[in-house]
Amino acid sequence: MSSSESLSFFSPEYSTPKMFPLTPSPTPAPTHKCGGPSPMSQIIMAKQALNQPLTPEMSHEIKNKPIGQYVVPRQRRRTNPAVWCAAILCMMFCLLLILFGIGTLVIFLSIKPRNPVFDISNASLSVIYLDSPKYMNGDFTFIANFTNPNKKLDVRFEHLVIELFFSDSLIATQVLQPFSQRQRETRLVQVHMISSLVYLPPISAFKLQKQVLSNRVVYNIRGTFKVRVNIGLIHYSYWLHGRCQLEMTSPPTGALITHSCRTKR
Repeated sequence: MSSSESLSFFSPEYSTPKMFPLTPSPTPAPTHKCGGPSPMSQIIMAKQALNQPLTPEMSHEIKNKPIGQYVVPRQRRRTNPAVWCAAILCMMFCLLLILFGIGTLVIFLSIKPRNPVFDISNASLSVIYLDSPKYMNGDFTFIANFTNPNKKLDVRFEHLVIELFFSDSLIATQVLQPFSQRQRETRLVQVHMISSLVYLPPISAFKLQKQVLSNRVVYNIRGTFKVRVNIGLIHYSYWLHGRCQLEMTSPPTGALITHSCRTKR
């Protein structure tokens, strides 16, 4: 080999090999089985079938086509008649309840019911003495006044309990018989209360002796009553509480000096 040929062999053209870019291989197109529609076409056909009514021609075509090539549209389910009946009954019940409430409110506003009143008309204190420094005996009588101030309502006292207190100590209890009152009626009931060997704390016993000597004895009466009100076919009951404070002269001729009563629910 000659020198010129050796130089040409070591020239830059032959010193570095040339790099050619790689061309990506083409992605093969998706193939489908011959003789059947593609999944996308099946979805489109199903949507179209759902939006169109089922005609005789379509039903005949469905019969002739194999299973899986056509989607039958779903029919809407009809509401069960029992559900409609239950809904109508519930609506009627709600309307009746609303009308009943409005009617009751109108009746109450027109009648304007008021609470009966408990009061003391007269009282007498016959006996007070201490059997020992801690035990009390007494005889007390008063006239209870029950008044029905309503103009259009009758009331009935179904449960009546009256308690007698001295300085927050219970000394006698009496239960009265039930009774009824017509409109604007007043009823007087005599209540006889006897205290026999009732224990009193030492402070209360000393206070009672002091009041007897000063000719001023203070008693407290608490009444608890269950009242029933009738408005035609409608009736309701509630509890009524009467509170009275009485100031009496000393026995044996103890008389009522002053008193104050209040009645509340």
